[in-house]
Amino acid sequence: MSTLLEVSGVSVSFDGFKAINNLSFSIGNSELRAIIGPNGAGKTTFMDIVTGKTRPDEGSVRWGELSHSLLKMNESQIARAGIGRKFQRPTVFEDQSVYDNLAMALKKDRAPWSVLFFRPYPEDKARIEGLAEEIGLSEQLHRKSGELSHGQKQWLEIGMLLAQEPRLLLVDEPAAGMTLAEREHTTDLLKEAAKTRAVVVVEHDMEFVRRLECKVTVLHEGSVLAEGSLDHVTKNQDVIDVYLGR
Repeated sequence: MSTLLEVSGVSVSFDGFKAINNLSFSIGNSELRAIIGPNGAGKTTFMDIVTGKTRPDEGSVRWGELSHSLLKMNESQIARAGIGRKFQRPTVFEDQSVYDNLAMALKKDRAPWSVLFFRPYPEDKARIEGLAEEIGLSEQLHRKSGELSHGQKQWLEIGMLLAQEPRLLLVDEPAAGMTLAEREHTTDLLKEAAKTRAVVVVEHDMEFVRRLECKVTVLHEGSVLAEGSLDHVTKNQDVIDVYLGR
């Protein structure tokens, strides 16, 4: 499996506090990875670095087959290069229908003002309907997004990211606030997405991580403490001491 993202020896400090400390991490094409660790372990800062929101003090972040440096790109260039991020709280256009939210998110070369006057082409309609089916919202296409449940809004936002055809999807705590049935559907959705792209899931919920059935990276004090299957890392004494034993 070829490497899609390669983070090497990255460190960043805020007011003397080392949020990321000599961190190295890599993920291949079509790979699902979970990142776990205690609060303050550097999980959010890691995503901020990959998406260009935070600049590291040292190290390199390489992207794609040609190993481009993400550190030379700004946030919008990184997004265009194929890195999508979903934050913990869903941000959908509540007054717009599910259909319109997905239509506005479709990967298109268009000026910001043209989004306001966007009319989907027939092939866009098929793509929107396909996305709605993938995220489990086919029945809700014409409902206002504000009427959806918390879980459905999360799926819609994942659908909006998938509409942009990212090669890497960063997802922050998708299971938070979901019902059991919603969490199960979210697991299926992320596993399906990882068949055609890389997906990184930051999560606290161990049951959710177990259902993802993927390699797990444990962060602690800004660096990788352990890596492997969930069973492997949860038997690691260091991981038990700093995270699971709390």
